Amino acid sequence: MTSPSRQKKGAFAFRPSLARLVTTKRLLARIVLFFEQLLPPLMPVLSVIAFYLSASWFGLFRSVPDWLRILLLIAFAAAFLVSLLPFRTLRWPRIAEADRMLEERNGLPHQPVTVQEDEPAFDTPFGRALWREHQTRMAEKIAALDAGLPRPDIAVHDRFALRAIPALLLVTAFGYSLSINGGSIRDALQAAPEQVVSDPAVRIDAWVTPPSYTGRAPVYLTADGSEQAPIGIPQFSSLTVRVSGGKTAEKVVFRKANGEAQDIAVQADTKPQQAAASASEQPTAAPASQALVAQTHMMKLQENGALEVNGRRWSFDVLPDKAPEIAFNGLPKPSVNGALEIGFTVKDDYGVQEAHAEIVPVETDPTATPLYPLPEYRLDVPRRNARDAKGVTSRNLTEHPLAGKRVRITLVAKDAAGQTGRSPPHEMVLPSRPFNEPLAAAVAEERQVFALDTRKMPQAIALNEALTIRPEETIPKLTNYLLLESALTRMKLAKGEDALKDTAQYLWEIALGMEDGDLSLAERKLREAQQKLADALDRNAPDAEIKKLMDELRKAMQDYMTELAERMQNAPMQPNQNAQNILRQQDLERMMDQIENLARSGNRDAAQQMLSELQRMMNNLQAGRPQRGQQGQENSEARKQMDKLGEILRDQQKLMEQTFRLDQQLRDRMQRGEPEMGENDPLLDEMNPGENGEPQDQQQGQQGKEGQQPSDQMTAEQLREALKQLRAQQDALGKQLGELQKSLGEMGMKPGPGFGQAQREMEGAGRELGQGRGQPAVEGQGRALEALRQGARDMMNQMMQAQQGQQGQGPNGQVGQGDQNGRDPLGRPRRTQGPEFGDNVKVPDEIDVQRAREILDAIREKLGNNPPQEMERRYLERLLDIQ
Repeated sequence: MTSPSRQKKGAFAFRPSLARLVTTKRLLARIVLFFEQLLPPLMPVLSVIAFYLSASWFGLFRSVPDWLRILLLIAFAAAFLVSLLPFRTLRWPRIAEADRMLEERNGLPHQPVTVQEDEPAFDTPFGRALWREHQTRMAEKIAALDAGLPRPDIAVHDRFALRAIPALLLVTAFGYSLSINGGSIRDALQAAPEQVVSDPAVRIDAWVTPPSYTGRAPVYLTADGSEQAPIGIPQFSSLTVRVSGGKTAEKVVFRKANGEAQDIAVQADTKPQQAAASASEQPTAAPASQALVAQTHMMKLQENGALEVNGRRWSFDVLPDKAPEIAFNGLPKPSVNGALEIGFTVKDDYGVQEAHAEIVPVETDPTATPLYPLPEYRLDVPRRNARDAKGVTSRNLTEHPLAGKRVRITLVAKDAAGQTGRSPPHEMVLPSRPFNEPLAAAVAEERQVFALDTRKMPQAIALNEALTIRPEETIPKLTNYLLLESALTRMKLAKGEDALKDTAQYLWEIALGMEDGDLSLAERKLREAQQKLADALDRNAPDAEIKKLMDELRKAMQDYMTELAERMQNAPMQPNQNAQNILRQQDLERMMDQIENLARSGNRDAAQQMLSELQRMMNNLQAGRPQRGQQGQENSEARKQMDKLGEILRDQQKLMEQTFRLDQQLRDRMQRGEPEMGENDPLLDEMNPGENGEPQDQQQGQQGKEGQQPSDQMTAEQLREALKQLRAQQDALGKQLGELQKSLGEMGMKPGPGFGQAQREMEGAGRELGQGRGQPAVEGQGRALEALRQGARDMMNQMMQAQQGQQGQGPNGQVGQGDQNGRDPLGRPRRTQGPEFGDNVKVPDEIDVQRAREILDAIREKLGNNPPQEMERRYLERLLDIQ
């Protein structure tokens, strides 16, 4: 073998990169030569392994006796060891062999690799120079060397291609192993299964029926019981085995995983396969006839095991049915009208069948005798995706005596197998109905006292008597006083449970009547109609009943919305609503139409879900009530500031329109070059009041024709002077805006940046007006208006946030779910409460002003061309407002 020091001879000595390249090529060549030596002796080893796998997969080892199986295993092991003997002659190829292989396979003449290691025979200067040049030229050919892939030439060692036999056998055996009769590689290492003798005359039909709630199809067992792997089935599946034929009754056994055997009893007999014995036959023939009858065995599979019958065996892997899981999705919260809203998530293997909220009081008296049971709160679980579902349910429990008390809420889910899952408990105060009327709240408290414990009826009577001590001061309405006296009489006479419940219901109706009047009755009818429809959808009622209940729901909804709209008409506007929460009558009608169409088309799940959503919307819809006390005074002061801001907006809008009109007329005079039209200046007289504080034009009478503007008879100089005199009005508006910002600061409100921007624009517009330049003044006034509106929006947002903070402290001041900006809950315009900020008015910006100017210039140009038609000329003059 050539030493590494020799690699630096020839061209390698002065070209190191070429030396490294040749070293790499030689290593690859030696690896290729090594594999060419390895592959021929490897073929016998692979053939022995292929024969062993084929024998195993064909089931040879499980079908022969144990002694023969052991002999075959020893034979295969010996053949494997013998096939390893040729590997003793393996050796690592030499460098000279690698160089020779590179030169031969790349077709390089003159040995360009090995020539680098040779020396010239005659060591003369000319000979050395000639030899070095030859080495350099040969070295240039080395860069394209390629070792290629191994070429073992197996055909020389296997001239008859016998290597194809184990390959084909292996592929065929692998395909056979996938069948029910296929063998396993482990068969050679384990004893053959016990051979059970079966009666061929016995017919066995067996199947497993999973529970209906799993949605899985029945599993039919093969007749010969050849399943190798356990059959996975859901827990609580029904195993049915039907045995027929044979001379004696077959024994059906279920062997559990722990080895315990359980006989499966006969459940019912079917018709005999042959005619039953006649009545004249002897009783001794009865056992023989029973053997000819098909017998059915049934049992519930609850654990792993195997079915054994007539020498056949089926193994089962029972998949346990886990208990459902349920949890809160966020904290329970009250809706606007006091309903309890609970978000939840449920999860189960095959779907949750039913879920509800368990509500119990935190503090209980074991000796108390409550009048009503614990509240029922059923959760609306989607049916389609009940395996992993998420939902929100809203129920109104304000009528229950526990409303306002601290309770513990636990969510409970139940699956079809009867298993239950519970969530961690959550403690909260059960939402109660917000009463604004103190008298109504007191009546509800009376009812709650004896409804929670009927033994406290004397205490409730004492509370009622206390309310009527000085009725002329505490009860302004005579009707309410008479109702209280009537309720007191009922409370004293009530003895039984039914009478107590009637009295409690009577007190609740009195409290609702004092609070909301007819609105409470309409709300109750609406809630009852919704519940009836929900129950009908849940039990899959017929379409005729669904249609009838939908009509009742529409009528109840119409009555409720009518009462709510009347309440909202009399309620002052509150700055705590969002314009996005508009609920219109057509929206409700559309939702009810969709509910009916979904129910009648068979999609009851979607109809029930939409009905639940409708119920949530109605629970968050409340009637507006006037505010009282300090909160009302604060809102009154804020309303005054809003009115002032509205006046500033209107005055600024009028001033901008006046400025724009004067500027357009001034440009018209200058373009037409008309002479001065007179000495009278009606517009100046209008802007300069007389001695009595009235405009001089009113003192002098109406001048000009009807429909004529006062500035139409003014000269260009007079129009420019009129623009200058508008500065005083602009400065006055800026001063008013500064006073408004100061007042807002005293109220604890931070004026938005829009007010500061508007004041700066007003000052700039005033300077432009002082110089008689109308166009830049109009642009500044437009920007001032936009900034004022932005400041007004910021002001309203602050008031809304403050109002929402006050709402968290109590129910006062709550209003309906409608548009605050002049809309009732049905989206209809309501009477104005406060200033009009002109949000619906488009303020002309710079682009609009330029476009209007271009249109006016085009009209003037066409009018200057002296149109031939008199009608066209008059039309153009009317467009320019020229009389």
